[in-house]
Amino acid sequence: MKPKNKYTSLDLEFWANVKLLNQRLGYFERKTKKNPNPDFVIPTTEQVKNTFKQEGLNYSKLIENNKWTDFGKNMIGYFKFRKKVLNEQIEPNLMDAKSAKTLFKKLKKELKPTCPLPLNKQKGKKKDFAFFTGIINMLIEKNARGKPCNYNPMELTAITINGFPLRTLSRRVDGAFPIVINPVAIWEIKEYYHTTTFGSRVADGVYETLLDGFELREAEENINRKVKHYLMVDDYFTWWTLGRSYLCRIVDMLQMGFIDEALFGKEVVDRIPTLVKEWIKDLR
Repeated sequence: MKPKNKYTSLDLEFWANVKLLNQRLGYFERKTKKNPNPDFVIPTTEQVKNTFKQEGLNYSKLIENNKWTDFGKNMIGYFKFRKKVLNEQIEPNLMDAKSAKTLFKKLKKELKPTCPLPLNKQKGKKKDFAFFTGIINMLIEKNARGKPCNYNPMELTAITINGFPLRTLSRRVDGAFPIVINPVAIWEIKEYYHTTTFGSRVADGVYETLLDGFELREAEENINRKVKHYLMVDDYFTWWTLGRSYLCRIVDMLQMGFIDEALFGKEVVDRIPTLVKEWIKDLR
């Protein structure tokens, strides 16, 4: 999923209002007898007015004469856009462990990869390949035309000029193309098959990616060095059944420019070949 141009140039006060309203009204409606099929929250004028009044805040930039201002219309338009992509683009692409394993085995048989295919961190019967990571690695290798790729950097990403380090990221990432020093692209992979709860480790993964995005934006703005930044996530139960609010945060992060693209589940099959071709062009 790429960002929508309409929302990529918005300033921080727009996102301040989006986040505040989501914090107070929630990201997703509660299931009740009157609302047996809840959906993502789209704030009403009355809800916004009540929320701002309770917080002692001024809503005049959003609502005037009980009608949305241009700023308010743009904000509600974003909520509707986010709901649409979540329901129509993200949810259908998320896989469960069974479907991910099927795709992994299919690609492994067809591609006969030599790239790393790491195991997951589960124990007992759940111990197996890290399906999503393996799928991503195989697709990159197939389309890299023999170019190197660091599928598991064990060191921090660094940006240098004339051989001198100017920026070093705070965290290790899950992949870098072609190498971890002055990469064209880096990515994080968040696959959580077999989990039964949405724990802090999953939530932390989203905020860690946000930190990387802040640091990469600073490098682009101040030393004019662009590193493409991707987040790839999968597992229907973890992200959709339990973690829809964090999917909302990922969509927000994408529009705010902290990641270049977010890939959800089987979407990687179509997008990675195109992305790798773009990375190879950037090497020239």
